[in-house]
Amino acid sequence: MSRICWKNYHTPGSVEEAVRLLNQYDGEARVIGGGTDLLLDIQQGRSPVVEAMVDTSRITGLNLITNDNGYITIGGAVTHTQIVKDENIIRHGTCLVESCGVIGGPQVRNVATLAGNIAHALPAGDGSIGLLALGGEVEVCDDQGGRWLPLADVFLGPGKSAIDHHRALLTRMRFRPTVNQEASAFTRVMRPQGVALPMISMAVRLRLDEDETIAAARISLGPAGPVPHLAGSAMAYLEGRPADMQQFEAAAAAVLDSVALRSSKYRASQAYRKEMILTHLPLVLAKAAERARSSLVVPRGDDQ
Repeated sequence: MSRICWKNYHTPGSVEEAVRLLNQYDGEARVIGGGTDLLLDIQQGRSPVVEAMVDTSRITGLNLITNDNGYITIGGAVTHTQIVKDENIIRHGTCLVESCGVIGGPQVRNVATLAGNIAHALPAGDGSIGLLALGGEVEVCDDQGGRWLPLADVFLGPGKSAIDHHRALLTRMRFRPTVNQEASAFTRVMRPQGVALPMISMAVRLRLDEDETIAAARISLGPAGPVPHLAGSAMAYLEGRPADMQQFEAAAAAVLDSVALRSSKYRASQAYRKEMILTHLPLVLAKAAERARSSLVVPRGDDQ
């Protein structure tokens, strides 16, 4: 028999109404989007039954992807399917399309949201890793108003978020689109059979100078510790160096100096996951560099 997940269910039409409802329940309500993670957690006893659910999917404007003041902005109710099909994100945020495109199956992607992937705060959240590589930010709204935070500041530990989901909403996400001589890429290494958990997921964003040296780099990966990991040492190493395989391999080695990989019976051994970073991260960096040079972007899954 299915476990009852809530006692009351609300579908507010505005952010202000949603915040009022959360305050009304004084910590006994929970924000829900697609619910693909949250409902399973409650049904399986990992999260408690709540007094009320506050559903953000009908809030005006939160189901839109827009261009605002130099950012691509994604509403909190936008599904992974919307992201995967959005031509602007395909062209200017490719790694996010690739990362959202491997989450679940089509049925899950049709209802699950990027906001929910971020809110769940798992170190292997593919959408979170893609947005982190793009330098993403999130907007949080509560009774004090709205504020933008760097995405990296949201993650406190496995399943632990700086956003209080009983009193605040994750309303929007945004990132600056890639420009000329700039591109991104993502890959996920999975077990060929069995549990559908990534051994390691990696996303990169590269900007090249006219002489094809690397002007800027961002590298994110997970699970590689308690939160999605931004590989600062490898990013610093790449800047100012040639965009070639020798440097990409050296950057992958630098990543291993800063990550806390461990063995997992559900994923892989520590040694094997290290080998996957050394093998696949240079290829992801090379893919981003190729896209930056050619301005031709075909997300993985469509070009194979």
